[in-house]
Amino acid sequence: MSGEHYFSPQPGSDFVPRTIPVTLAGRRVEVTTAGGVFSPDRIDSGTAVLLGAVPAPPPGGNLLDLGCGWGPVALSLALESPRATVWAVDVNQRALDLVRRNAESLGLDNVNAVTPDSVPDDVVFRTIWSNPPIRVGKNELHELLLRWMPRLDVGSDAWLVVAKQLGADSLQRWLQGELGRDTAVIRTATSKGYRVLRVRRRAGTTDVLAPE
Repeated sequence: MSGEHYFSPQPGSDFVPRTIPVTLAGRRVEVTTAGGVFSPDRIDSGTAVLLGAVPAPPPGGNLLDLGCGWGPVALSLALESPRATVWAVDVNQRALDLVRRNAESLGLDNVNAVTPDSVPDDVVFRTIWSNPPIRVGKNELHELLLRWMPRLDVGSDAWLVVAKQLGADSLQRWLQGELGRDTAVIRTATSKGYRVLRVRRRAGTTDVLAPE
């Protein structure tokens, strides 16, 4: 699998949009995708497992889709929580453009599709949903997670889907060790070779979490 869609701000392939039917938040809709982004032909298996395993998102506040691709997670969050502000974050400008197109076509005005550095530093999240880019390598993945997991609001949850064969169990242990006692990391579901991990920032903490 090419890493182009994870870390290339501008994919090298030509932009050739296509329309595909998908089900998001229980609705059958059509979305626009293109090559040069993650899983352009369908909702990938990991994301489908994640969307089938998470509880309903908070009705308001800031919600984060980390590594949004063309937007299945961000669009689902926006459809389910129309009063929330959904941040769809990716380094890939083509992916962000597709999210914006899809949000507009679905009549969603609560989606901000932006690069990581464009999210204000003072924004904290009521939830984070992510199919993180495991294949980019351990160092890059760890850096990514340690940047965003500490931005969970007190008492809030992040939900991550990771393939078991790509190190879901070791990632769970690593997250728990890095985020420390103020965070609980547990496995909540296993399906089709994937683990769904819940990262909860415990209620009662007062400081932004930092790696120990």
